[in-house]
Amino acid sequence: MSRIGKKPVAIPSGVTANIDNGTLNVKGPKGTLTMGLSDLIEYKLEDGEISVKPANDTRAARNHWGMQRTMVSNLVEGVTEGFTKVLEISGVGYRAQAQGKKLKLQLGYSHDVDLDVPEGIEVKTPDQTTVEISGIDKQAVGQFAANVRKWRKPEPYKGKGIKYRGEYVFRKEGKKK
Repeated sequence: MSRIGKKPVAIPSGVTANIDNGTLNVKGPKGTLTMGLSDLIEYKLEDGEISVKPANDTRAARNHWGMQRTMVSNLVEGVTEGFTKVLEISGVGYRAQAQGKKLKLQLGYSHDVDLDVPEGIEVKTPDQTTVEISGIDKQAVGQFAANVRKWRKPEPYKGKGIKYRGEYVFRKEGKKK
């Protein structure tokens, strides 16, 4: 039994949701998101809530239950509030700069790293060592943040690299003399 799956997703005022042809469409103040629906799960839209239940009593249906409810919840949260990931850059000479639909990173390589910002994602650099990635699609925001981070992951000796805000980097002691 999924404890998360049992709870229905509340639809706040100003948000409309409809189910048609195997897709769930959610429209809110920040935009519109769609999601394909699984055949293993039964979705019901009634009195301001979306409820999710397994369509049958198979193991696969029970496995999908909680995740599908969370994905529906992410759609509703995305069109109302949006999602943000904050990356912090540490290291001598490491810096970032947002230039329109490009993110320019200087990470100690012999060349600058230029990343194209995907559609629907907004990138801001309040200062040279902070990158704020925001958008309405949680998966797209997280994937772009991971793509930026992979260029220079934080290393355990000096802590140099790109890390998520609040991420703990396990530090190691250097060589002993």
